[in-house]
Amino acid sequence: MPIVAQSTDTTDWVSRYADEVIAESERRAPGKPVVVASGLSPSGPIHLGNLREVMTPHLVADEVRRRGHQVRHLISWDDYDRYRKVPAGVPGVDESWAEHIGKPLTSVPAPAGSAHPNWAEHFKAAMAASLADLGVEYDGISQTEQYTSGTYREQILHAMRHRADIDAILDQYRTKKDPAKAQGKGKQQQKPADEAELEAAEGSGAAGEDDGSGGAGGYFPYKPYCGQCGKDLTTVTSYDDDSTELAYTCTACGFEETVRLSEFDRGKLVWKVDWPMRWAYEGVIFEPSGVDHSSPGSSFVVGGQIVRQIFDGVQPIGPMYAFVGISGMAKMSSSRGGVPTPADALKIMEAPLLRWLYARRRPNQSFKIAFDQEIQRLYDEWDKLAAKVADGSVLPADAAAYARAVGTAAGPLPTTPHPLPYRTLASVADITAGAEDQTLRILSELDPADPLATLDEARPRLDRAEAWINTHVPADQRTVVREAPDTELLASLDEEGRESIRLLLQGLDSHWSLDGLTHLVYGVPKVRAGFSADAGPKELPPEIKTAQRTFFALLYHLLVSRDTGPRLPTLLLAVGAERVRKLLGS
Repeated sequence: MPIVAQSTDTTDWVSRYADEVIAESERRAPGKPVVVASGLSPSGPIHLGNLREVMTPHLVADEVRRRGHQVRHLISWDDYDRYRKVPAGVPGVDESWAEHIGKPLTSVPAPAGSAHPNWAEHFKAAMAASLADLGVEYDGISQTEQYTSGTYREQILHAMRHRADIDAILDQYRTKKDPAKAQGKGKQQQKPADEAELEAAEGSGAAGEDDGSGGAGGYFPYKPYCGQCGKDLTTVTSYDDDSTELAYTCTACGFEETVRLSEFDRGKLVWKVDWPMRWAYEGVIFEPSGVDHSSPGSSFVVGGQIVRQIFDGVQPIGPMYAFVGISGMAKMSSSRGGVPTPADALKIMEAPLLRWLYARRRPNQSFKIAFDQEIQRLYDEWDKLAAKVADGSVLPADAAAYARAVGTAAGPLPTTPHPLPYRTLASVADITAGAEDQTLRILSELDPADPLATLDEARPRLDRAEAWINTHVPADQRTVVREAPDTELLASLDEEGRESIRLLLQGLDSHWSLDGLTHLVYGVPKVRAGFSADAGPKELPPEIKTAQRTFFALLYHLLVSRDTGPRLPTLLLAVGAERVRKLLGS
């Protein structure tokens, strides 16, 4: 049985949109499947910011499915868009790819060494694999196939017949501030905070805001790809409605050609006409877009008029979604030359956690995905939510977001059978450098009442934590346990230091578990100050916290020669009782 995610809580944005979508679908097309849509341009790596273009309608579609309705989630792969530039940091790609600028993405060679036939398929494949891991069910539509097969031929001829009407609609906005110049181009964007965010905002379905204006022969909402060089650096010079004869010239190679548009399939509608045409053709009820589409003249705003007045259709319910940032992106950017993709995120976090980050925030709320130390806090928050769900203390909207994260209408997503804290797993992976025998020894000793029998019980979370340690923690921040005691530091200890270490070593065996060692290391400074090890914060003076910090720093120096490190209870378990005694001078 699928997990029920419905909620009447007013903060549950998914349920609210599902209500609207079902009502609108029954009004427009009763008895037919509900259609939601996303658009992705495989012009390069498809980033986590672009993933919101998919996750927003996916979550709504999944809620509609849970309520027993048929749904089609269309993902339009905008692979017939022009290749605009050579992206930085893509393996197997150099500046020689610049010669293909202006060609359809499906006509550009894949990066060197790729198993895929062209540029678009190479980047589509990576995203499709991530969507499968995330449990996203969708119908993929290749715009190359749609256009080159003649699927949109009647829509193209219709748009050309009504080009003056389209031009008039667009002209209402041409005197206003160009939102593309103000905020960059594409469906996903808002004002970027830096160049990395600008990169993240590209490639979400609208390769450009071209409206077809500027031609010497008048306005034409259609752009052919050149019959000689294959590029879209073409200008339509004339068109005859009766014969459908279209003449164009190519500014790239000088080629000229006259074709019959009723038979010609090597071109496409300009974006501001293409998008609303698809809304009408597919009967789209729900499709989100980036925040820039509140601007006059943007594709979504103009598209609303074009779909109604030209294609006799209805604009979708279209929430605007905010930017998705990356915490710790700078380190990754320096090695990759770009921003992280869903595949990058899924290497260091489980799919339900990534789904939850998109499910818990309303589309107009921005959020960050952590690739730095913040990922540990995110996992702590996730585990606390799971505990609240288990004991029934969770708020309705949080319960709905959790249910949508851990499964879909089709069933639950894979989970870790024995989920240990991510920060603990990361610390153990850091200390053991991936040695499985040591990892199992440490993890099996964390909780004697519920010991881990095999490492498989801790997977895939363990694998994600190991990947994070190995790829996102700089070498100078890795934990290296001392081989020999720091005899100089031990000899310099005062009475307080020596007695504190004695108390720790004395209680080591009787407290050998994660909880026990936590109680011990926090309790030693309390006992030294004349209090019970069980004394709570209200019973203790503020000076105890200072004493605890001093004691912890001493232990870190003696064990790993640093001021800080993994949580001390985890570190002690990882080092092992015998080696702890050796390094602490026993």
